[in-house]
Amino acid sequence: LADMEPMEVNNTEFRHAIEVLKEVRSDPAYIFLFIFLSCISVCTVFLNLLVIISISHFKQLHTPTNLLILSLAAADLLVGMFVMPVNIIQLMDSCWYLGKMACSIFSVVNFLSILASLCSLTFIAVDRYIAVCDPLLYSTRVTACKTSVFIILGWSVAAFYVIMVCYFNDHLLPSQISSSCYGECVLAMKYSWLIVDLVVSFLTPCSVILVLYFIIFKVAIRQAKAVSTEKNGTSNNHGPGSSSFETKAAKKLGTVIFVYISCWIPFYLCSVTVENFTSVSMVWTVFGWLILINSSVNPLIYGIFYSWFRSSCKFIVTCRIFESSSSRFNLKILLKERYKKCLMQFSKKPSRGMRPMLNFCPKCKAICLAEK
Repeated sequence: LADMEPMEVNNTEFRHAIEVLKEVRSDPAYIFLFIFLSCISVCTVFLNLLVIISISHFKQLHTPTNLLILSLAAADLLVGMFVMPVNIIQLMDSCWYLGKMACSIFSVVNFLSILASLCSLTFIAVDRYIAVCDPLLYSTRVTACKTSVFIILGWSVAAFYVIMVCYFNDHLLPSQISSSCYGECVLAMKYSWLIVDLVVSFLTPCSVILVLYFIIFKVAIRQAKAVSTEKNGTSNNHGPGSSSFETKAAKKLGTVIFVYISCWIPFYLCSVTVENFTSVSMVWTVFGWLILINSSVNPLIYGIFYSWFRSSCKFIVTCRIFESSSSRFNLKILLKERYKKCLMQFSKKPSRGMRPMLNFCPKCKAICLAEK
């Protein structure tokens, strides 16, 4: 009994364990939740596949920034294909029937997709920082080849870290697990590793991201003042046009990062403040799914902000990507041609001595300028 007391004291140290809860939830609420979350999983896979196919197929989109978006979409695709379905099944039936090895693989894939997403977002912040703060040297300092190397390096480091976490939090006695069942696939860590994971997986990369975007938005404010001065005629003709474009791109990608951090903060706050989490607790389930749903939100943000994504999706859905030389289509030119059609339909030629008329096209969301 004296030997068992230290083990009871160490119940707060979470470990990786396999347990089984022989309970199948068949209430109407769970059935509705099963259908709803299954639809989210399917949409996550479909939307991220659109992003991956778009960037992979069209050569025009093979830019450093888009390669980082591709890496982020690949991590989100893992979430939709593997992590979400397993979590949905565990909501209905917490029993794990696939054995310890399959549970370990699932845990690795789960954490790998999360860390790969964070690595991609960190690289995106660095990419936008260089593009906005040093635009003249951006094309030489940031290339598609260098970006690909960093993406591979980021995924490799993430995989190594995840394997280390799983290795050092394995092979524990069931008495050290505070749970209500046996055989449920639960990845739990002792408190010391939880603090390490908080620093490595959240605080450090998020601090880098926030600092870089704080600098970016300071530059954006300065550029906005410069553009305003130029419009008033008090500046020369060398305005910060290209840098302003990069700033707009940074703001769009900043939305992705803001949503990501917002989804993660509740989870990590509760992980540190609550001593004993179990996978069947409602708080754990809600915050866990908040993280997973973030993988569905990212492609929607691209669809709202990026015209190239909307155009490429139309090519993919209508199967035009199977046309010969479709990979060399210039999406920007196709958009301009569509705007020209709107120009002819929605704009009016001005009378002599009158300025051109500006009209808003509700179809393509473009402002059409009449020709003189």
